[in-house]
Amino acid sequence: GHSGCSHDWNRTWQTHNPDLTPCFQNTVLVWIPCLYLWLFAPFYILYLKRNDCGYICMTHLNRAKTVIGFTLWLICWADVFYSFWERSHGAAIAPVYLVSPTMLGVTMLLATFLIQYERMKGVQSSGVMLNFWLIAIVCATVTFRSKILHALNEPASVNVFKYTTFYIYYTMLLISLILACLSDQPPLFSQAVKDSNPCPESGASFLSRITFWWITGLMVTGYKRPLEEKDLWSLNTEDKSQRVVPQLVRRWDQECNKVKRPVDKTLYSPKRAAKGEKKDGQPIEESEILLAKTLQKTGEPSLFCALCRTFGPYFLVSSLYKIIHDILMFVGPEILRLLIQFVNDSSAPTWHGYFYTTLLFVCTCVQTLILQKYFHVCFVTGMRLRTAIVGAVYRKALVITNAARRTSTVGEIVNLMSVDAQRFMDLITYINMIWSAPLQVILALYFLWQNLGPSVLAGVAVMVLMVPVNAVIAMKTKTYQVAQMKSKDNRIKLMNEVLNGIKVLKLYAWELAFKDKVSAIRESELRVLKKTAYLGAVSTFTWVCAPFLVALSTFAVYVLMDEHNILDAQKAFVSLALFNILRFPLNMLPMVISSMVQASVSMKRLRVFLSHEELDEDNVERPAITACDASFCLFRINVRIPEGALVAVVGHVGSGKSSLLSALLGEMQKQEGSVSIKGSVAYVPQQAWIQNTTLKDNILFGRDAKDSWYQKVVEACALLPDLEILPGGDLTEIGEKGVNLSGGQKQRVSVARAIYCNCAVYLLDDPLSAVDAHVGKHIFEKVIGPQGLLQGRTRVLVTHGLSFLPQADLILVMVDGEITEMGSYTELLGRQGAFAEFLRTYTNTEQEESVGGEAGLLISELLSCAKSTEAARLTEADKANTGRVKLSVFWEYMKAIGLPLSIFSIFLFFCHHLSSLGSNYWLSLWTDDPVINNTQPNSEMRLGVYGALGLTQGIAVFCYSVAVSVGGILASRYLHQTMLYNVLRSPMSFFERTPSGNLVNRFAKETDTIDSVIPSIIKMFMGSMFNVLGSCAVILIATPLVAIIIPPLGLLYFFVQRFYVASSRQLKRLESVSRSPVYTHFNETLLGTSVIRAFGEQQRFIRESDGRVDLNQKAYFPSIVANRWLAVRLEFVGNCIVAFAALFAVMARDSLSPGIMGLSISYALQVTTSLNWLVRMSSEVETNIVAVERVKEYGDTEKEAEWRLEHSTLPAGWPTTGHIEIRNFGLRYREDLELAISDISVNIEGGEKVGIVGRTGAGKSSLTLGLFRIIEAAQGEICVDGVNIAELGLHELRSRITIIPQDPVLFSGSLRMNLDPFDGYTDEEVWRALELAHLKNFVSGLPDKLNHECSEGGENLSLGQRQLVCLARALLRKTKILVLDEATAAVDLETDNLIQSTIRTQFEDCTVLTIAHRLNTIMDYTRVLVLDKGQMAEFDSPSNLTAKKGIFYKMAKDSGLV
Repeated sequence: GHSGCSHDWNRTWQTHNPDLTPCFQNTVLVWIPCLYLWLFAPFYILYLKRNDCGYICMTHLNRAKTVIGFTLWLICWADVFYSFWERSHGAAIAPVYLVSPTMLGVTMLLATFLIQYERMKGVQSSGVMLNFWLIAIVCATVTFRSKILHALNEPASVNVFKYTTFYIYYTMLLISLILACLSDQPPLFSQAVKDSNPCPESGASFLSRITFWWITGLMVTGYKRPLEEKDLWSLNTEDKSQRVVPQLVRRWDQECNKVKRPVDKTLYSPKRAAKGEKKDGQPIEESEILLAKTLQKTGEPSLFCALCRTFGPYFLVSSLYKIIHDILMFVGPEILRLLIQFVNDSSAPTWHGYFYTTLLFVCTCVQTLILQKYFHVCFVTGMRLRTAIVGAVYRKALVITNAARRTSTVGEIVNLMSVDAQRFMDLITYINMIWSAPLQVILALYFLWQNLGPSVLAGVAVMVLMVPVNAVIAMKTKTYQVAQMKSKDNRIKLMNEVLNGIKVLKLYAWELAFKDKVSAIRESELRVLKKTAYLGAVSTFTWVCAPFLVALSTFAVYVLMDEHNILDAQKAFVSLALFNILRFPLNMLPMVISSMVQASVSMKRLRVFLSHEELDEDNVERPAITACDASFCLFRINVRIPEGALVAVVGHVGSGKSSLLSALLGEMQKQEGSVSIKGSVAYVPQQAWIQNTTLKDNILFGRDAKDSWYQKVVEACALLPDLEILPGGDLTEIGEKGVNLSGGQKQRVSVARAIYCNCAVYLLDDPLSAVDAHVGKHIFEKVIGPQGLLQGRTRVLVTHGLSFLPQADLILVMVDGEITEMGSYTELLGRQGAFAEFLRTYTNTEQEESVGGEAGLLISELLSCAKSTEAARLTEADKANTGRVKLSVFWEYMKAIGLPLSIFSIFLFFCHHLSSLGSNYWLSLWTDDPVINNTQPNSEMRLGVYGALGLTQGIAVFCYSVAVSVGGILASRYLHQTMLYNVLRSPMSFFERTPSGNLVNRFAKETDTIDSVIPSIIKMFMGSMFNVLGSCAVILIATPLVAIIIPPLGLLYFFVQRFYVASSRQLKRLESVSRSPVYTHFNETLLGTSVIRAFGEQQRFIRESDGRVDLNQKAYFPSIVANRWLAVRLEFVGNCIVAFAALFAVMARDSLSPGIMGLSISYALQVTTSLNWLVRMSSEVETNIVAVERVKEYGDTEKEAEWRLEHSTLPAGWPTTGHIEIRNFGLRYREDLELAISDISVNIEGGEKVGIVGRTGAGKSSLTLGLFRIIEAAQGEICVDGVNIAELGLHELRSRITIIPQDPVLFSGSLRMNLDPFDGYTDEEVWRALELAHLKNFVSGLPDKLNHECSEGGENLSLGQRQLVCLARALLRKTKILVLDEATAAVDLETDNLIQSTIRTQFEDCTVLTIAHRLNTIMDYTRVLVLDKGQMAEFDSPSNLTAKKGIFYKMAKDSGLV
């Protein structure tokens, strides 16, 4: 009976040819797969019941699986019946032979049932079943081998029937396993069928999923050509916004409802009686309102709970993976221990070594797959979390009350979406470390204690000490970062101004002064960076040396505690491997904690925003408009507006006109009373709200296109002339916030949108204020007035235009939130009340408004706009598509650091890794020391050298860290200086061609990358590269046979890396490109919530936002999968290296000492992480080094002439008389254009006053540009006092003539700096200039006098004052030639007269050239130059020209001067 089952361990383990007893085979090996399936089946069936994916039709695959399942069941039953048959023939059969096949048979039936059940629930490929077949086949293989051995050794005792059934069983299992690896077709009615480009994940087989093989198609495409939008798969349904967001919103609402408990209503119902008494009942009513508010919350709703309930279940799976992975981490060191033991013990059978190697390989591979699966779950959860938060914030923003909306700025709310959602996403990947890190630490300590006993505590103490050191360094770094950000912001602000005012800088020859200002800020920034660099060096030092110090202290304590403590290979290298495991959690914990703190702050901000008050849907009932006694922030309003009436609302600023409309829209919290509106509503806000789409879409606003009606609307709103100007007609893309439209156009588009939607009630909030008077008249007649498109609709028009009032049916007059009078125009005039007074205040202001020419100005503005966007597009497009980075860029960077320093840094890296290898090699020699009477004789000497090598290593680390950081700072100083100089040396044409955004970006983002990112990345890259090389070297020294394996693995590695980088770079780009539209759209929505609500378009906007988020996630999802793909491949390469190192060590066990073997395998165990880092870092280096290339590219653009010539022959006071001679002069703006002015010959004597006139575009300003050499001459020359200006240095020329430019540009800084940036004049001279410029009183009245800070663009001075500051600049310089470029229309007449009179008195003996727009200023000049189409038309004194009756006479006549 059972005697055969007493298991003989020695027979199995100690022999050279192991085998298991038949009894063990028949019980344990059969029961393991059965147990597995019966354990998992109930959970699995439940899971399938919950997640029904549809129904899969019967396929050949499924039929085959089922048939084989049944066959297996039949075979098992055949076995059982055979046993019974034997029994009936009197053979003694152990019960096992009946029980095991029966169990197996039932299990096979269950398996067959599961195969069918999966098919009905739409599972295309099942992991549970694959694992079952795998376990079954592994167990069967053992039996299979022993059966064959048995048959070979004792052919006589073979039971033919049982052997045959077993072989059939084994074959069937193999086929089942192969079939389980394949994937079935998708279920009926699944998303994948409808989708054009579905994600292959759902249809991938289980094996393909765990190895991420299914993404390979995309990677291949990305390798062949850069990926585009259309290559990306659509998102899985469970990741889409419409699926994820409602889940979170639903849970959040449940949380909110838990805490909201309405207080019993009876408290204040009796007060209703008081409603009748109007006057005395007032205080009672107040109390009633207060009581009504007691629907208060009893606590804060928890966003955390809502998030947990939404994403928790899916995320918990990852925790399970993490636990398994954490336990598997410690298998490596354990197997290392067994391997070293195996090498030590020469009597152990050889197959042990191979068994351990296989076990090591399998464990590391499983660990890899589980870790990657874990990360995948984490990242996908993070992605869903971001989608959900963005969606929830967006939906909330559409229903939030205006009062709540005002508590935070638009920027802050957009930050909720960008920054806070991002924080959650980043945290999710690490959050498990909170429990996993302590777990890893405890496990590691447990194994270490077993290994070395209490001396471990020394090492742990060192580690624990490192944590606060790192924390302090992190805190310090943070404060430095803040300081650096501050300098950086100042620098960018200044750069921005310099680039915007570059023309003025060039005209005044002030570039050097500003270059010095920027450099000064830059230097302070670099000083902070240097401090950060030293700190960084310290932290790198602790991070790199910590493991060594830990090992050193532990071994020292261990050896010195007791001389009988022998440090052998097993103890030393297993401890090292465990210490390496310990490093990661100890470094991660502080990081995770700080990022949890940040996330909790974000959580609070989100919770506050999501708990804001929402608008009541029932604020407005819908029969035309009545407002019976509704008190909002307005007082008691009772209005009844008849259907189809035109009602005008007038009142002073702030009297509550817009609030009245808001109340009608239901945008305000109602205190009492009722508002009802009959029919649909259209609304035109005071500030036009324009979306970033085409002009046509802005007008259609989601309605269907009806062409004839659309044409009518556009015509009525006077948009036709504008459409002709716009480059693409009504399909022109409008920039965000409508940047390429003028104020008037925006307002007209806004009106057109309202008319187009054809509603019953129109609420117009002063739509005519932004347009010119004549356009306003046109719109009123064609649209709003009694004969307009809207006749017969109810129209409420808030207006300041008094000319429209007589046509209104009803006028409401508002004062301080109350309607004081209502009636028709004639009625109200008769009453002599508030209305009549309102008319009196407004009429006198209205006559002054002249009908300006908005259209003319606009045309030129728009043309320039169209051109610049085109230019911007050209310059932007060619930047993004850089493929591989050229080596020359690295060379440039090394040159920027300085070649000696670069080479020295590399040498230090080399030293560090050499000493690190040396110390570990020394350790292996130490462990191989012979043991004499239980002691190692020279352990003190060994310890000393070990310590010394460690010290060398530390010094090298510190030095290279400092060297690289300082080198990086030197490089960034050099690169920034040269870029600044090159940009300032560029001619004006360069700035017109290059969008200033591009330039600012170079100074902000790229410079920042060079400052802080590149040095640290280079450090890490070099570190991981040397690590990998070092590990390979050690393994090669230990087992030279590995040399056969390393080249093919290296090739595989290189191939994978190239493959990955190509796709990942492009995916990153696509992701960042699709990210900003999410935020811009949200920004737009926030500005236009009231419009969206008024038109009832919330759902369309939610859909649009969801679509944009999904588009962004569509690019993000492949990039996280690509990371997993890469990690699986790389870790596989790493695992192969480990396996081969172990395998060859086992093969050469006789020639290897245990120390060397321990060294080799402990290095191999580290190789995987280093390989991973190496790929990450090399792709980071590639992505970031581009910054150097971009910064360098401005060195190659064209430059203007030299600023100062070496041997200048200029006389000191030149120009002394100011005599200008222009000989057939001409110039062109660009090489490919014709001459802008040509053949101009003029002789101007010193002291003459010459006016230059001509129509727009006649070339007036081109002449001055030529005089200042902003544009070089194309023909002819200009001589000043006999010196040809083309032969001077630019600064010599520009600093000796003065210009008062058209638009007065001031820079942020003191007033004194704006007048005299080089500090070349005394204070007295400056005050004198201010006095002559009529600014003395103003400036002496300022608290800081001359040091008054001007804000950016001088916005804290009025326009006239800025103009006078420019005049003061000219007076301060007082050169012999003054060019006055008259401001077109911006200046008020008073300032203009001041300037003219000052020039007449102060510049009496100077040559003055005035470009005039208003002729009255130049009628008393000595001569006037009239230009026409770039040619000189007339040149004579004004009186002669008028007599001549030429062009000048015509212009004078137009201005009414003749």
